[in-house]
Amino acid sequence: MKPHDGMYIDGEWRPAAGTETIDVVNPADEQVFATVPAGTDADVDAAVRAARAALPGWAGTAPADRAARIAALRDVLAGRRDEIAETVAAELGAPLAFAQAVHADLPIKVAGSYAELAAGHAFEERIGNSTVFHEPVGVVGAITPWNYPLHQIVAKVAPALAAGCTVVLKPAEDTPLVAQLFADSVHEAGLPAGVFNLVTGLGPVAGQALVAHPGVDLVSFTGSTAVGKQIAATAGAAVKRVALELGGKSANVILPTADLAKAVNVGVANVMSNTGQTCSAWTRMLVHRERYDEAVALAAAAAAKYVPGERIGPVVNAEQQARVRGYIEQGIAEGARLVAGGPEAPRALGYWVSPTIFADVTPGMTIAQEEIFGPVLSILAYEDEDDALRIANGTVYGLAGAVWAGDDAEAVAFARRMETGQVDINGGRFNPLAPFGGYKQSGVGRELGPHGLAEYLQTKSLQF
Repeated sequence: MKPHDGMYIDGEWRPAAGTETIDVVNPADEQVFATVPAGTDADVDAAVRAARAALPGWAGTAPADRAARIAALRDVLAGRRDEIAETVAAELGAPLAFAQAVHADLPIKVAGSYAELAAGHAFEERIGNSTVFHEPVGVVGAITPWNYPLHQIVAKVAPALAAGCTVVLKPAEDTPLVAQLFADSVHEAGLPAGVFNLVTGLGPVAGQALVAHPGVDLVSFTGSTAVGKQIAATAGAAVKRVALELGGKSANVILPTADLAKAVNVGVANVMSNTGQTCSAWTRMLVHRERYDEAVALAAAAAAKYVPGERIGPVVNAEQQARVRGYIEQGIAEGARLVAGGPEAPRALGYWVSPTIFADVTPGMTIAQEEIFGPVLSILAYEDEDDALRIANGTVYGLAGAVWAGDDAEAVAFARRMETGQVDINGGRFNPLAPFGGYKQSGVGRELGPHGLAEYLQTKSLQF
């Protein structure tokens, strides 16, 4: 797509208030291939004012009409599927087939789910002698990450629109082009002016201005736990609602009765998907000590199939590459055994990291505790189920996980004791209607499906 050199505010592309720009770099070859404007406080203020002016009209639009607009947006996105995939492949480095199947198709599906939810949600209910109305929270400030750039936009914007809220979006600076493409799609779908607004920019400038703006009623943020804490503090001081989807260090627990080969192969695929840049990735594989050596051998063989430049792309930028390689070096220094990959870059040009597998990892090691956000898997041994549970729950995070066992009931019994928001049972498929979000420092609130819609609603009760 051809980049815009302005901001999408109040239904039109308009010049940025400042002159600073952001380079968009292809992480596969380190080449700058586009620039976008770096928004200022003035851009954010104009966008929030537009969203606030549009709020009464959009909130007062019948849910069926809001649903029709969201359905039209889904159709526009579907028509631009190839362009979406090519854009994400260029700015994120994702292999094209993965960009089509996940980065393009998933947000199209999620947008469609909110068209249906907007049409069918009970925005009014009767409880005893009260009528309870589900009303939009107001103006939403959405701040999205680079790892699933369009999916995260749609996962925030679609439910906000379905609820009757208006939105100002500040996308990640590494992946702004697909956000501009989304704004074009909103315009083509015919949403009223001001209902959706886009300001590209840096987090400490445009992002901070959006969080602190008194005209924003709710901040929805996906990103690191450290930044999420800062946003929560700023929003809390203003008694402003937040929805935070933050970091993870998820456990893939393989019980002794499980199909070990399947569990290991799916587990490795989960970590290598999107080059490990997935907050819910199962980056800790827990295996009973009696089957540990076999699991390590299977994991090393599985990792060998992920050839950089073919089945796996680069990480997003030089900083991320240095961060991931630093964790790999730290794992080696702390005594973990390297069985695949390592800190050396597999290619001289681009932000590449070798798919890496560590064995002999103990729960207290840095690589077993901190979110790496790269293609790095740690395999830990456990003695019995109680030990496995202690290890699984033994981090500050609680976003996702997996349990494998000989039958679903056994896996469910273990999963019910895990301190995490979402668990896949024996390879259960991703469900875009199921709530996604974490326990502990993995966040506040939920995304996707009816629970995601509820984040953007507040209640008013009338007693008779």
